[in-house]
Amino acid sequence: MNTGFLLIIIIGVVGFIVQSRLQSVFGKYSKVLAPEGMTGREAAEKMLRDYGIRDVKVVSTKGHLTDHYNPSNKTLNLSSSVYNSNSVAALAVAAHECGHAVQHAEGYTPLRMRSALVPLVQFSSTFAQIFLILGLLLINVFPGLFWLGIAMFVMVVLFSVITLPVEYNASSRALAWLERSHSLAPVQVEQASVTLKWAARTYVV
Repeated sequence: MNTGFLLIIIIGVVGFIVQSRLQSVFGKYSKVLAPEGMTGREAAEKMLRDYGIRDVKVVSTKGHLTDHYNPSNKTLNLSSSVYNSNSVAALAVAAHECGHAVQHAEGYTPLRMRSALVPLVQFSSTFAQIFLILGLLLINVFPGLFWLGIAMFVMVVLFSVITLPVEYNASSRALAWLERSHSLAPVQVEQASVTLKWAARTYVV
């Protein structure tokens, strides 16, 4: 079997395992309620206020675990399973996304670097797999297709490498705030930490 094709299969399998584990952990801690009954939206708004950030809007977005902070329009987008939920998992995710808003407000360098790469990475992530598969099928006719796919894949990997410190820093800020604000009990902060660690591992894959 071609080495490149085998690599694609391995990455796909590992990615599936990590995503499945994240869904399992999120589901588990979605059943553990926050002590004060605070929802993800309320936690996000409170964390933003505590950091003096007044120009970021917290909104609900479609999908499951589609939560993200958009620096271009300063919106903190929370999926319905986070926005309206008062669970440990919801507060963990909401506070994590607030961590990105804080990074943006403070001019966190790795976040600025990641934002600059987004357009190029969006193109590469869309077409890298297509070029890799076509390149493998036509390796003897158009070998350049395969190497173009590899170059796109490397760009996505580079983006992930830059993303890791951004994600871990946002999680660190989130956990510190959840503990400091007493939004979660100490044991629940640990549960939130487990949730965010598995979310970060999706970027490793």
